Amino acid sequence: MAELVPVEPFDIVIFGATGDLARRKLIPALFHRWCDGQIPENSRIIGVARDELTDAEFHERAAEFGLPDGASEQRRERWAEFIAHVRYIAADIEGESPGWAALKDALDPNEDKIRIFYLALPPSIYGKTCAAIGAHGLNTRGSRVILEKPIGRDYHSARLINEAVGAVFPENSIFRIDHYLGKETVQNLLILRFANMLLEPVWSAGGIDHVQITVAESLGAGTRASYYDRSGALRDMVQNHILQLLCLVAMEPPASLEADAVRAEKLKVLRALRLIKADQAGEAVVRGQYQAGISDGASAPAYAEEVGEESKTETFVAIRADIDNWRWAGVPFYLRTGKRMRARRSEIIIQFKPVPHDIINADAGVMQPNRLVIRLQPDEGVKLMMMTKDPGPGGVRLRYVPLNLSYAETFDQDYPDAYERLLMAVVRGNLGLFMRRDEVEAAWRWTDAVVAAWTDGACPLQFYPAGSDGPDKASLLLSRDGREWYDAERP
Repeated sequence: MAELVPVEPFDIVIFGATGDLARRKLIPALFHRWCDGQIPENSRIIGVARDELTDAEFHERAAEFGLPDGASEQRRERWAEFIAHVRYIAADIEGESPGWAALKDALDPNEDKIRIFYLALPPSIYGKTCAAIGAHGLNTRGSRVILEKPIGRDYHSARLINEAVGAVFPENSIFRIDHYLGKETVQNLLILRFANMLLEPVWSAGGIDHVQITVAESLGAGTRASYYDRSGALRDMVQNHILQLLCLVAMEPPASLEADAVRAEKLKVLRALRLIKADQAGEAVVRGQYQAGISDGASAPAYAEEVGEESKTETFVAIRADIDNWRWAGVPFYLRTGKRMRARRSEIIIQFKPVPHDIINADAGVMQPNRLVIRLQPDEGVKLMMMTKDPGPGGVRLRYVPLNLSYAETFDQDYPDAYERLLMAVVRGNLGLFMRRDEVEAAWRWTDAVVAAWTDGACPLQFYPAGSDGPDKASLLLSRDGREWYDAERP
C-alpha cells in the first residue's frame, strides 16, 4: 500500500453533525485517518446541528458507529484520544443563534490555517448556510466548503445553489463530493486507460461494441424513503454517480492529471451526450418500481409500503445513452441502477467487438469477444475475459477464462475507504476528485431532458419483484440491439 503521509493541520466543521451521514461515515472516516496518523494533533473537529447537546452526549452518539461493540482495548484508547479533539456546538443557520459566536471562538483564528465546512445538509439550504458562514465572518483565506450530492433537483435549482455558494466561496474552494470518485477502482480507471498501451488503441468505436454501467443495491429505500420519494433513482444515482463513471470511461486523454485538465475532458463528454427526446424515450428509457418479494433471503415489502402511499417515483432506471463524438459514434452506453435488486454490485463492463475472422473449427467451442469487467463493489477488482486453448490432447478446445486482478488478493493491506480518501484530498486541496460547477450543470441538462421525456407519458412505470434484476422491459433495451445485460454468475 502507498505510504500514508500526514496532512497539514486543519479545522473541520460538520454541519448536520447529528445526521446519518456524519455519524455513519464522516466521524468514522476521520477516526480511521487519526488512527493511521494522517491527522495532526492540533487539528480540530467541530460538529454543528440544531440539537441542544453537550460534548459528552454528542460523543456518545458518535461512538455508535465510530466505536462499535467488541472493539479492542487499543481501539478504545485511540478513540478516547480522537474524540477529545471533537467538540459540539448547537446553532441554527436561519436565526441569530448564539452558537455562531461559540463556533467562531472554537476555530483557530489563524486565517491561513485550512478550515473546512462540510455541509451534511439538504441541498436546499446550502446557500443559506454559506451566507451565514460569510455573515458571521467565518470564511477565511484557508477556507473550503464541501457540498454533498445531489446538488439541486434540476438544472435551474443546481444553478441557483451554485450561485449562492459561489457568492461566498471561490470556485477553487468548493468541493462537490461524489463518494464514488473516491473508490480505488474508480480512481484506477484513468491509470488503467492511460498507463497501459495495450488498451488505449482499441478504446473507441473501432474496438468496443458497447459499454454497460450497473449500480445495483439489494436494500430498499428503508429509512430514506421520505427523501428518496422526492428524488428517485434518476436524480439520486444517474445524474451524479453513473454519469461520472461514464465520463471516466469515455473521456479523451487529458494533458495531465491536474484537476482542471481532467474535469475539462469530463465536461466534453457530458456536452456530447445526446439528449433523449419524448418520441425516443419509449425505446431508450425504462422506469421501474419494486414490489414485494424476497431480497437477501428475507421477505421485503413493496416500495409503496415503505413510503406509506402509492407513488410514481422510480426505484429503477435503465437508459441507453449515446455520445455524439468521433471516438464513440455508434457505441451505446447502457446505464442501469435500482434498489431491491438481486445482488449488490457496481461494475463497468467494456464489451469489445468480436474478432473479424474466426479461424477455429466450430466443434472447438464458441468464440466469444473479449470483455473487461471493472468491479467497483463488492470484491473490487479488474477482470479481462479472454479466449484460450483448453490444455490437453485431442485437438483444439476453446475456453473463456479471466485474467484476474483482485484487490483483496493483490494488495495485502486495507486501504482507506472513499470518504476517508476524499476528506484528505480536501485538506490537500486536490480538486481532481470533485465535480466542477459546469460539470454538475451539464449533467443536469441531460438528466432534465430524460425527465421531460418521461413526463410526457412515454415511459410508464414498470413493476418488478424485490430480489430480481429489475423489470423485464430492461432486458428489451439491449435485446432489440442484439445484446444482453452482463450477469456476473455467467462466465
